[in-house]
Amino acid sequence: MSSPHQSVPPPESSHIPAAAEVTGGDTAPPGPTRVIRMTRLSFLGVVILAMCVFFPIVGWPAALFWLALIPIAAIVWILRTQTKVSPNGMDLRSMFSSRHIDWEQLKGISIPKRGYVRAHLADDTEVPLPAVSYDRLRDLVDASGGRIPDPFALPDPGPADESGTESTGDDSGDTDTGSRSTDTGDNSSAADDDKDSPAKG
Repeated sequence: MSSPHQSVPPPESSHIPAAAEVTGGDTAPPGPTRVIRMTRLSFLGVVILAMCVFFPIVGWPAALFWLALIPIAAIVWILRTQTKVSPNGMDLRSMFSSRHIDWEQLKGISIPKRGYVRAHLADDTEVPLPAVSYDRLRDLVDASGGRIPDPFALPDPGPADESGTESTGDDSGDTDTGSRSTDTGDNSSAADDDKDSPAKG
């Protein structure tokens, strides 16, 4: 009696169409789609801004009523600014413009000290990625599906690294390169001290 119940497949097959709808079906390109937006903390700044313009408006509403447009414009800017990462590329949307970048156009990224992360394109131009700051860089790397290399990843240690012969190897990260060059300088200074010590004796 138990064997017919175990061989009936409809419960398993009924979940297959639902999974296809989530991933976009068989015709959709593989990979997830992620939208990187402004953080929720940005709305706190809007509240503070609204409080700052509230008292002038109450004091002179006939002349300063237009100040109420400033918090509204800030809300629109927060809601509109985003970078959508998909298998087809990146869709950039700012306050007054939008743009699509294919993965074939992307040559690399640059991380400035201030502002958004910039995409370096094949035509040697740079485009800021809206809402992608340094603290959201991890989300961008994960959403790219490996198309953007992880700048936080540490290189795998090898035999050459342990012997110290490749301490000045080509690394993409500025921080890793600087630390490695510092270690190389310490080793060279220690070697000079060892050479000088027999001469003094």
